[in-house]
Amino acid sequence: MIEILNGFPDNVVAVSASGEVTREDYEKVLVPAVDAAIARHDKVRIYYELGPGFARMAVGAMWDDFRLGVTRYLHWEGIAVVTDLDWIRHAADIFRFLVPGHVRSFQMAQSREARDWISGSLDTAGTRAR
Repeated sequence: MIEILNGFPDNVVAVSASGEVTREDYEKVLVPAVDAAIARHDKVRIYYELGPGFARMAVGAMWDDFRLGVTRYLHWEGIAVVTDLDWIRHAADIFRFLVPGHVRSFQMAQSREARDWISGSLDTAGTRAR
């Protein structure tokens, strides 16, 4: 399940994932939120939190995640991935060179720092930006 998080600037789409994330979560929650943000702003930011309740991502959701990233490629300004799952943080670190904006991964204990970073100036500490 993907839920929209409140309390972020208008150019930030903030979500929390729990349980199993499905293709329907992407199609009914995340994609419309991203498209609405892009309609208001040329560049958007993503705060993606995968907390302790996150179990897995269905294959269809993985495909939609890839498709979302590619089809809105020029609109990404920053992405914060917040999770204690090492494999997700490592994947974000490995694939960050494919994103034209800043990408940074955080542990759950750093969620406040992640929120401040994605909402702020996107300093380059710990990021590889183009």
